[in-house]
Amino acid sequence: MAARKTTPSPRPPTNKYSSAPKRAADRPESIPGVYKQFVARFPELEKTHEAVARAVAQAGPLDEKTCALVKIGLSVGAGLESALRAHVRRATQAGASREEIEQAILLAMNTLGFPRTVAAWSWARVQFARDEAESSSER
Repeated sequence: MAARKTTPSPRPPTNKYSSAPKRAADRPESIPGVYKQFVARFPELEKTHEAVARAVAQAGPLDEKTCALVKIGLSVGAGLESALRAHVRRATQAGASREEIEQAILLAMNTLGFPRTVAAWSWARVQFARDEAESSSER
């Protein structure tokens, strides 16, 4: 089996907690309502959660796209639909193609099974459709 060739990223590694400009996912209308309600009720927990997320993102060399793809895989494994959709959105915004996102999901098939993989793929399709609708409404 031939080794897979990798090409260096054309941009320096970034993550959502770096000094990079705000993404569309950070806009208030992109944040799920239940999350907004939770953090309004428990603002100190949000600050702590964000601080931990920032520390984890800065703890290693992975760029934002790679982190989002890993989190897609974790979301598939945990069966977390809303998390999967959020990380699909973030991966897309970080430059991941639909094919890369689908492969991240498909990698779960032999470990987690066909039903969970198909479910996750269907959740990703929902997010792809939402992203397409949002981008066409912004034009």
